[in-house]
Amino acid sequence: QVQLQESGPGLVKPSQTLSLTCSVSNDSITTNYHYWSWLRLPPRKGMEWIGYISYSGTTNYNPSLKSRTAISRDTSKNQFTLQLSSVTPEDTAVYFCARGRWRVIPNKNNDHDYWGQGIQVTVSS
Repeated sequence: QVQLQESGPGLVKPSQTLSLTCSVSNDSITTNYHYWSWLRLPPRKGMEWIGYISYSGTTNYNPSLKSRTAISRDTSKNQFTLQLSSVTPEDTAVYFCARGRWRVIPNKNNDHDYWGQGIQVTVSS
């Protein structure tokens, strides 16, 4: 059973950078043809895909967030990270990391088969 676990601060001040880490167990983030995503669920809104890093290290981001987003990885720790800069209260959400289905390039919920439990991040001064 693949397991993903998000970690990071639950409170971020406006204009700062949100940084989250996803730790993966029982699979390698370099396994061919799996993509590793970040998604978020803002209050009273639908799930939003933020971006992914692929098994080979390439990245792709939601165009609406691209200018503020960076996803990277540490293969020695089997972790990948999200950085979202210049946050505002609109970035308040539950943030999830997830594994894309085999050979599926993900950009929506159903493209993923394993999920972390999610982490609440609030942007407030």
